[in-house]
Amino acid sequence: MKTRAYANHAPNQPLSLFHFDRRELRDDDIEFDVLFCGVCHSDLHHVAGDWKTNYPCVPGHEIVGRVSKVGKNVTQFKIGDAVAVGCMVDSCQHCRPCLNQLEQYCEEGATFTYNDTDRQDKQPTFGGYSERMVVREKFALHVPEHLDLAAAAPLLCAGITVYSPLKHWNVQTGSKVGIIGLGGLGHMAIKLARAMGAEVTLFSRSPDKAEDAQRLGAHHIVLSSDKTQMKAVANTLDVIIDTVPYAHDLQPYLQTLTLDGTLVLVGLIDKIEPSFNSASLVLGRRSVAGSLIGGIAETQEMLNFCGQHNIVSDIELIPIQEINQAYERMLKSDVKYRFVIDMSSLKR
Repeated sequence: MKTRAYANHAPNQPLSLFHFDRRELRDDDIEFDVLFCGVCHSDLHHVAGDWKTNYPCVPGHEIVGRVSKVGKNVTQFKIGDAVAVGCMVDSCQHCRPCLNQLEQYCEEGATFTYNDTDRQDKQPTFGGYSERMVVREKFALHVPEHLDLAAAAPLLCAGITVYSPLKHWNVQTGSKVGIIGLGGLGHMAIKLARAMGAEVTLFSRSPDKAEDAQRLGAHHIVLSSDKTQMKAVANTLDVIIDTVPYAHDLQPYLQTLTLDGTLVLVGLIDKIEPSFNSASLVLGRRSVAGSLIGGIAETQEMLNFCGQHNIVSDIELIPIQEINQAYERMLKSDVKYRFVIDMSSLKR
């Protein structure tokens, strides 16, 4: 199927119009028209060539659309349904993580929505900066119809990336949760932790974010550069979700964890620099952990939870023709809090 998209063809080159063929439907596939696609920081890394990128690259893994065709064995979707696809489109389905609905940790490697290779036909996977998608029914998700579909798109990465560790570390009513960083991930973490009943503290380097953090649901705002404020919250937090995507000092935040507290890295995929003193862990039985998106079942659970609590992302809707400018603004943190592409603009 002839498909229009935006792609880049070399590191740090701008994205531009690109034509390619989507595969025909297999028996367990659905096809859908892409309505909206969120712009993730990982899109920027792939386009820049910071990570291993196979060009041409069509980014996009926060995808919402409507079903246009279904394969003959499809039972969970019908034409016209609101549908979503996140970061994965396949996995081995037989390793221990897959059998436990943790496909993101597939021991053979999950097949990612873009910049990967289809397990069956060995063709490159292309993401949601495109007019249509074809995906296995098992890796497609139902979107609550009453949610704003554009604002729901970032739930497919930003939402599940923070929902999964909040659930895994048993955040509930009475939990005390810290969030480091108020960006695409951080603002979703505040909303979700608050809806789970937690007392939420935002750590920020910028005092001018306090008002917005409170609007999003944070109970407390702590300036991480203020030693007095940091000391005041020492030994108080059960879980910290660290959304910062670059190397930074973890030591001050470890001191704010209570006994058996855990700091979970969801933004940084790199060396931890500077190193920290293990006494912070040993003397408080604290942990530093990591978390990667969520499995398909958990992602559906997250969408249902957001439907129940009317949670969506704060977005700025843009036409696809402005994607390169959006990337430049992302580098300056000039967005509140997620760009979403109106894919109808691709028809212009």
